[in-house]
This record gives sequence, C-alpha cells and structure tokens, in this order.
Amino acid sequence: MPSKTVEPASIEDIILSHDNRGISGLRPFLPPSHCEDAARFILDTKTGLNRVALITTGFYISAAQAAETDGPPGAIALAGALESLDFELVYVTDRYGIPLLSCARPGPENVIEFPITDHETSSGFARRLLADVRPAIIIAIERCGFTSDKRYLNMRGVDISDFTAKVDYLFLEQDNTLGIGDGGNEIGMGNLAARIREMPNLPDDPAETRTRKLVISSVSNWGAYGLVAALSLLCQRDLLPSVQWEKDLLADMVATGAVDGVTGERKCAVDAFDLEQNAWALTQLKRLVQRDAAFRP
Repeated sequence: MPSKTVEPASIEDIILSHDNRGISGLRPFLPPSHCEDAARFILDTKTGLNRVALITTGFYISAAQAAETDGPPGAIALAGALESLDFELVYVTDRYGIPLLSCARPGPENVIEFPITDHETSSGFARRLLADVRPAIIIAIERCGFTSDKRYLNMRGVDISDFTAKVDYLFLEQDNTLGIGDGGNEIGMGNLAARIREMPNLPDDPAETRTRKLVISSVSNWGAYGLVAALSLLCQRDLLPSVQWEKDLLADMVATGAVDGVTGERKCAVDAFDLEQNAWALTQLKRLVQRDAAFRP
C-alpha cells in the first residue's frame, strides 16, 4: 500500500485499487460513478411509511469452518450510516454470521437468523420474513449467491451449500435490491454473470442472483465504505466510521472466531490485507469526503 499521502481520486478509483482478483475488469460495464448511483437508489427507496433497510452478510470459509472478516464490518458501517439517515435496520445472516454481527457497538437490536435448510423451507421462510419486515430495500454485502444450479461455490470452486443459508430467496422478484461483492460469486453478480465468465481470474460458474444495483470493489468492506462515502457527499454529512473503529471491530470479530477470507487464518486481516494495508481505503475515502463535501450541491 502507498505510505505517502496521496490526493484521493474518485470513490471507484479507491475501492477498486489493489485489485488482486481482476474484479476491476467489470468496471466498464457499470455506471462510471456506480457508488453514487447506488447511493441515490437507496435514498429514493425511503418513504414516510416504509424506511426499513434489510442487510444480509456473512461468508463461510470452509478451511476454517467459520465466517470471514470481509462483509460484516461493511454491513455494520453501512447500517450506521443508514440509521443516521433515519432508516430502520434489520440484519439477516445465518448461524455463522451471528457472532460477528454481535460485535457491533451498540449491539444490533434486530438480527434475524436465516436457517440453513432446503430450498422449499428457505423459500417459505423468505416469504414470511418479507411479509413481516416489508423492507424498503434489501442489501447484500459479501454474501455468496446462487450459481446457475442454485449451489454456493467459493472462489476455489468448493461447494459450501451445506453451510450457507439460502438468503437469495429474499432477493428474487424484489424491486429494491443492491449487492456488493469482490469476487464474482456474491449476490448481485448475476447482473454481470456473462462478463464474469470472460474474466480469466473470476469464477467460471459465477453467482446468478441479480440485484437492481451492484457495487464492485477489491474488498467488499471497501465497497460498503465507498457507498457510505457516496451517501456522505449526497447528504453533506460525514457518515464514514474512523479507521480506529474498523481496527477495533476487526479485533473483536477475530476474537469471536472470524478468519481472513483468503488465508483462512484467525488473525486481524481482510482478504490477506493486514490492518494497516486494509485501512488504506477507508483513509482515502475519508480524505475524499472531507475534500469534496463542501463543494457538492
């Protein structure tokens, strides 16, 4: 990571920097300012009668039999920003993600565990949940998505279906949905599935679950932070958490059992970036917001 102070460029330049997988190859197929586009979409979904944002996250790492550190921090940061904008928040995850979301401070009040079960039961659970919560928007952050045959495959092609709740059923046939991912196998990547198959380092069998809006990034947490930065500029408020907040949260998550998603090791790292390397993106986004907020209409 660069050690010297650099002038931040666009949000997308920052969150797609240090791309180790080739996800930035999908950038030409999204709006140039796709974070701002997604942020406007979120703000447009909130109405006086319905302002519930449902956020799902949690990715199972088979080598460690635990959830990874990428996804939940971004989900918590985005939830905090949306709460500041008068959204009501509901988290949905499976039993592997519950301990990580419990690390949020203050603790989240509304966390729903989606059972790991068969397709029919999962579909029924999703229908009942949607009828009960009636979300204005549903957001997935680093959540594995259905392949064409409704399996869940990690980046190595390993089938993790037996350890992954089928939350995709929350997104099917819904209008207001958004996905954030970094590898091609997450919910939302169905928007670009054909393009993903053409990329040499991305999955041959990508996720097929689509969302109305998609945010891509080198690390999914960075994509969530980029979305918060875009909300900050649109609303003229710095909604981003601090770098120390992220470091403390990651330490708490690792203490509960979270692992690095690339190495499978139980350490304070995200997708093989150590704490200082990982903090680069949030630092740059902070500088961008502080630079540009006063000048945006």
